[in-house]
Amino acid sequence: GNSSVLTCPPKANMTMVTWKISPQVGGPCTLGYRADQNKTDRTNCSDSMNWKSRPDWDPALEIRQVGIALEGNYTCEVVATEGNFHKTYHLTVLVPPRLTLYCDDHGNPVCEAAAGKPPAQVSWVLESNSTPEEEGHDNGTVTVLRKFTAYSTNVTNTTCIVSHPAGTWSLSIAC
Repeated sequence: GNSSVLTCPPKANMTMVTWKISPQVGGPCTLGYRADQNKTDRTNCSDSMNWKSRPDWDPALEIRQVGIALEGNYTCEVVATEGNFHKTYHLTVLVPPRLTLYCDDHGNPVCEAAAGKPPAQVSWVLESNSTPEEEGHDNGTVTVLRKFTAYSTNVTNTTCIVSHPAGTWSLSIAC
């Protein structure tokens, strides 16, 4: 959902700049700029992708509302009098999971990290003999669910730890 800017090093005497974009979802697109005509062109690019400012000053690409569908390769090619210059980015999108901690029908705590990318690591502060269950979704996200099953029955308050590249969270519940 955030914006992202991919830089493309400007060169003296640029004659042309082209962004070649190959997202994992949908077809490729290109943004082009020709200095001799001071003209920009776009082919098959969504409105969320555009020049950050004027391509003759700064050939950076701005992507608004980054989402999983925009993951892929982004290559900037600058043509100048001293040669052609390329810079390639591989865009990967992190999706923080939605967290839920609840008590199931048997009074066991259940910790759920829903629709995260990559899958979150879910664990309990106290020892538990449970294993996580994972469910993949069509958009590339994964839900991880882990029930707390204690070795002893005198546990009243349990804490779940969720670790993910987007952050680490802890949730506590008494069932």
